[in-house]
Amino acid sequence: MHLRSMNKLFALLLLCLLSGTVVAQDSVTVHIQLRDSRYDDPVRNAKAVISGTDTTFERYTNSYGDFHFDALEGESFTFNFSHFKFNTEKLSRRIPKNAKTDTVRYTFTMEFVRIQNVEEVVVAAPGVPVTVFESKKLHVSDFEILKNGDLVLLTYPKQLKKGSRLLLFDGKRIKSSFEVENRAEELVRDFRGNPHVVCKDAVFGVYVQDKEVGIATIEKDYFMKYVAPIVDTNKAKLYFSNFNPDYPAFDYYAFDRLDSAYTRILEIEDELMMELYRSEYKWVDVRTKLWAKNKEIQTGIDAEIWVGMNYFTQSIYYKELYAPLFHRNDTLFVFDYYKDFLRTFDEFGNKLDSIPIYHHYDKRHTGWESNLIQDPITGQIYAIYDRAGYMYLGWVDTRTGEIEEQVQLEYRYAHHIQVFNNTIYYVYRPFESPQKKYLYKERLPYAFGAAKIQAGELVGN
Repeated sequence: MHLRSMNKLFALLLLCLLSGTVVAQDSVTVHIQLRDSRYDDPVRNAKAVISGTDTTFERYTNSYGDFHFDALEGESFTFNFSHFKFNTEKLSRRIPKNAKTDTVRYTFTMEFVRIQNVEEVVVAAPGVPVTVFESKKLHVSDFEILKNGDLVLLTYPKQLKKGSRLLLFDGKRIKSSFEVENRAEELVRDFRGNPHVVCKDAVFGVYVQDKEVGIATIEKDYFMKYVAPIVDTNKAKLYFSNFNPDYPAFDYYAFDRLDSAYTRILEIEDELMMELYRSEYKWVDVRTKLWAKNKEIQTGIDAEIWVGMNYFTQSIYYKELYAPLFHRNDTLFVFDYYKDFLRTFDEFGNKLDSIPIYHHYDKRHTGWESNLIQDPITGQIYAIYDRAGYMYLGWVDTRTGEIEEQVQLEYRYAHHIQVFNNTIYYVYRPFESPQKKYLYKERLPYAFGAAKIQAGELVGN
């Protein structure tokens, strides 16, 4: 071969070798790890679609939440991570130049969103429990059902007082979640049907906007003074009470928003309790009587009431009043258990009828819980009984005031019982079980149609 040709061939081979060396020096291994943002656990079997400058490929995380691929220094990539239990994440990274290492590591987090995969709709028979929400890491402490059927769940991982999370759940998947920084205690519903988180030091109104759940701070004193006393409303009327847990009497009122007129609907009073309440004044010492008389002069409130409120309410004999009001169609129902009457009024507060009721008697044998709940869709009213831990729901016939039959819940020690559209919802955990508290539902053996009712349901206590 000619010498010049050999030199050219040698130069070409040398150039190829040098080029290969440069590529090897610029190539690095990219190591990706995916972690759960809340518990720092690895996200297994997540799909990653990686888009580079000239290529797109897929990877899946292993049992450690890892995967790797080769890339060039300075190359940019877009990562699309997806997993059926987590929110989809889209991130971009550029591989650093002159990394001085053969491995570049990135750790990304994904937000947990539990989804129940439902392949078919199964309609359970009445009385058969169906799990609505379950989690291996979260307890359900309380819940409220929104008008569209979605649920607001108050959940916590270990102890409610040490941290809680609000979840917006549509029965199949978690649509949104929100951390509650204050010490949460329970969920309550105002007269408009809006849920609120009652915390130790504050009250937070829960709102849902654009499929996201959030909370807005409301002063606790303002909520208790101006929102909680309103028990129901319609277009022209507000129904409220002056209920005080430390006084054995209160009144229901109707406020006409058109002419700003107040109408007293009904007075509720436990006469025997009131007699004991006022007689407490006779037995206190002289110093206490002088204090009560000074309070009477300053406020105009009887000295007997001051003593009863501060002393008799601390005894085992005092019981808070329970006489709830419900609104269905154009009728108000007031359960006056201290006169043994179910009293009905029209929407203007005019009395229609009084029906004797006795389903609250013999509490020791019946298990009467002093608790009535209303289905916000059908408007039907149910009484709750507890017999040796087994909960019973008795449908109240508002035409007669009687409870014709009682439906037993399958599980023992169920709590936070609510009824929505002829279905019972409750929180339950098996006794001495490591299972978290789940949310269940059971169909009632009724098929009541929808009724015209207002947002609030249980009032007067």
